[in-house]
Amino acid sequence: MQLNELRTPKGSRKTKRRVGRGVGSGRGKTCARGMGGQKKRKSPGIQPYFEGGQMPLIRRIPKRGFNNRRFQDLHQIVNISDLNSIKDTIDITPEILKNNGLIRYKNKPVKILGSGELSLKLNITAHAFSKSAKEKIESQGGKASLIGK
Repeated sequence: MQLNELRTPKGSRKTKRRVGRGVGSGRGKTCARGMGGQKKRKSPGIQPYFEGGQMPLIRRIPKRGFNNRRFQDLHQIVNISDLNSIKDTIDITPEILKNNGLIRYKNKPVKILGSGELSLKLNITAHAFSKSAKEKIESQGGKASLIGK
């Protein structure tokens, strides 16, 4: 087989439909676009959500209902491995975490998670602890105490 003998498979190339070639072609006159109007034009700029001037669905439905944002749990997260960087004190509080740059706000609740390993004996005071974090703190001889709401 030579390059000049290559042919495309039969039926793989379709010729473009030529519209507007007379009434006898079946697609003459309006070129299968129907009568006049917005969609007859060459570039009908109609979005899929356009409802022909009727008030759109998104504007008809009421904008109210339940949203869980008010009841979100907004704890600041600190991992056990991050606490190894605090060397100067044994008692860890949200103020100390803020001063060391581990949390952003000292007044918002803090949760200690058990990701990583703890190498120091620390007495940590926070608003919440994960089960694994509490176990790791107490296995090092430290103490995990909760701050009341």
